[in-house]
Amino acid sequence: MDKRKIVIYWLPVLFCMVFIFFVSSMPAKKIPPLFINQDIAYHSLMYLLLAFLFGRALRNSFLNITLLKVIIFTTLFGLFYGATDEFHQLFVPGRSCSGFDLLIDTAGSFIGSLLCR
Repeated sequence: MDKRKIVIYWLPVLFCMVFIFFVSSMPAKKIPPLFINQDIAYHSLMYLLLAFLFGRALRNSFLNITLLKVIIFTTLFGLFYGATDEFHQLFVPGRSCSGFDLLIDTAGSFIGSLLCR
């Protein structure tokens, strides 16, 4: 794979993953409540962005990949990364592993995968 494509398309995916991990590592008491259901907004928007970047990277790295495969791989990637993130939160003070959050992560990933066409 071309090094330029790695930097242009895959580095933003990595940065987004690191940002999600960083925010997930913050103890609950350090996250100020800004508005009602902010966790749902955060999960859906961050995983939508991650999926958009991941799907864009797939489409530009593998030029003959079909849109259906991009949607499937991107949604599965969001589900997997969301699951590892929820597991990681078990070890963060005041945070917990939530199946509902994982559902929101996956839904955001699915919508993000649709936007990268």
